Amino acid sequence: MGLTVLELEVGNDSNPEVTEILDFLVDSGAIYSVVPSPVLQKLGIRPLGEQVFRLADGTKILRKKGGAFFKFGDKFGVADVILGEEGDSTLLGALTLEALGLALDPIRRELRELPMILGQEA
Repeated sequence: MGLTVLELEVGNDSNPEVTEILDFLVDSGAIYSVVPSPVLQKLGIRPLGEQVFRLADGTKILRKKGGAFFKFGDKFGVADVILGEEGDSTLLGALTLEALGLALDPIRRELRELPMILGQEA
């Protein structure tokens, strides 16, 4: 099993022209992305609430949660983000991948475009 690391831009959706470029470990098993708090604070992203998470050893931790703009090449989207604390990894989670219209191919460890389907009334 290999690791997939991607370089993405992260920003504030109210000012998406100003971004920070970060290396993200792609974790398709994680729901949310994690970005270091100082980066999000610099971009003017403030927490909207808190979320409890369980670590692999069963320990529960509390982290602040907000929303961020993400960009990868010509793909962009807005997704929930966890304000990472010291010791937290910078992760790209499933909700951000979906917001970008992408999915991780678990065999090749590459990103693929998601088929985008829009339902319409008949």
